[in-house]
Amino acid sequence: MKYRIRAHHGMCFSFFQGKGYSGEFTENMWKMKERLAQNPEVVLLCRTDDVCAHCPNNHQGVCESVEKVADYDRQVLSLCGLKENDVLRWRDFEALVQQHILAAGRRESVCGGCEWNELCK
Repeated sequence: MKYRIRAHHGMCFSFFQGKGYSGEFTENMWKMKERLAQNPEVVLLCRTDDVCAHCPNNHQGVCESVEKVADYDRQVLSLCGLKENDVLRWRDFEALVQQHILAAGRRESVCGGCEWNELCK
């Protein structure tokens, strides 16, 4: 199975604590986290994905904060040397995010304006 993943969600999964926009969203995040732990292929996106499917901010496939989160996605892809629609194994993507963003101290410059920023510090 190949999962559709927004590029910035590569950071979100590193800090997820069971809090979210709604119960349905949080439950889906846990399920996605379990699925990704199996190291499936993922296709990287700058638009709604399999995580967003249960988000209350997703309106018919478009995020309420479309420009803000698409910018997060573009920054993650750029910093990791990737592009939209690239396909790779989850752990490979996770390692790139860790190396080029999280360990490099760039997370807050990418998504410091996110409402969940405090959970990621």
